[in-house]
Amino acid sequence: MNSSRFFTLKEARIGNNCPECYSNDSLELTFKQKLTETRFYKAITDETISEIRCLNCDVQIFPIRWTDEIEQVVNYHKRALKTKSKSTKLKPIAWGLMAFGIIVLVAIILFATGVFS
Repeated sequence: MNSSRFFTLKEARIGNNCPECYSNDSLELTFKQKLTETRFYKAITDETISEIRCLNCDVQIFPIRWTDEIEQVVNYHKRALKTKSKSTKLKPIAWGLMAFGIIVLVAIILFATGVFS
């Protein structure tokens, strides 16, 4: 059940020309941050991605097609981006396994020291 997905941090319309259809004001810049989820925890990582999509011709513009002007705008928005801090949240099953482990460890120590016989 390991899954990784990206959630949207910021969306911005940029006023550059689309390299595909040359329309103006139809590019949308999206920044996303990675969220990893397993059976035991959820974690937000430091990994971020950016993508540009033209809303007029509905094409994703890959970085190889970016012009210098588009790259400058992306760098500007990247500097102003506020990412969520890296964090991990344990799920109830993880807390239960940790509690069970601690109880077993305490029982072993008590039997080894002779408190219980």
